[in-house]
Amino acid sequence: MQLKFKKYTLPLKHTFSISRESHDFQDTLIVSLSLDGKSGFGETTSNPYYKITMESLSDEIEAVRGDIENFRFEKPEAFHQFLSQKNLSNFALCALDLAAHDLYGKLLGKPLYEIWGTTIDHYPITNYTIGIASIEKMRSKMQETPWPIYKIKLGTEDDVAIVRELRKHTSAVFRVDANCAWTAEETIENAPLLKDLGVEFLEQPLKADDWAGMEKVMHKSVLPVIADESCIVEADVEKCGLHFNGINIKLTKCGGLTPALRMIQKSKELGLKTMVGCMTESTVGISAIAQLLPQLDYVDMDGPLLIKEDIADGIQILEGGKLIFPELGGSGVTLR
Repeated sequence: MQLKFKKYTLPLKHTFSISRESHDFQDTLIVSLSLDGKSGFGETTSNPYYKITMESLSDEIEAVRGDIENFRFEKPEAFHQFLSQKNLSNFALCALDLAAHDLYGKLLGKPLYEIWGTTIDHYPITNYTIGIASIEKMRSKMQETPWPIYKIKLGTEDDVAIVRELRKHTSAVFRVDANCAWTAEETIENAPLLKDLGVEFLEQPLKADDWAGMEKVMHKSVLPVIADESCIVEADVEKCGLHFNGINIKLTKCGGLTPALRMIQKSKELGLKTMVGCMTESTVGISAIAQLLPQLDYVDMDGPLLIKEDIADGIQILEGGKLIFPELGGSGVTLR
């Protein structure tokens, strides 16, 4: 099996700001695995919050090049188990696992959702994310891209006022993501006001390790709460079941599709709502997320809508959220 990887810098259409950071570009690493004339592609992004850089990712993957190229590839699950013993970060593991799944499906000539026994007759629509900015800019972004569901990033001193103003300009469903910026008291106080403004749920309002605060929120919030930063890997799902109404799985953070599938299954067993989110990936990573759609309640896969120029073809997100799935097997990715 042949391994290649390359760094790309994706310029964003707008400055993307959340409660703890802002950026105008997203660095991403694309990995390809080739075998028997087929190539599978995977993706992972840099992330300052988790101390992941392009250099660290490249060094990790280069260090196991020989092991990967000598591996007898048959199924992605076995490949993931093999890589799990190589001291890789989950971000690096994700790119390799996504590439392995894409390759596997292409070798079989079937999309992953079909291999997993699901159909695309019904699937959730992705939200479109509005990052923190002035109310005028947030409203402008929303009007620039009319969408049925918006995720509103919050974590300011005027959060409810922002949502109240945005509500004047659309009847779309709102979701609110505070990215750990609120306290339990703020969350409980804000929830009924936001519910009246058409907010569907709150995502990660408290700091990731504030379990005592989340216990208060679970008992008193009138809106459902979805875990993000509190739910990184498989072991986190069960604990989140006691403190949240649902989980947001990020492929980069958990280590790819292989663990994500197990997290989805565990989430359903616990009666949690299940969401998969993105980290502003290109169509490479988003096409992998799309294969999971039949198994999800919610999805945040708007990465290709937020970047100025894509680097790949695969899943197509049309106006209003309708999707065109690629005809290739696997995730259906081809690089431009």
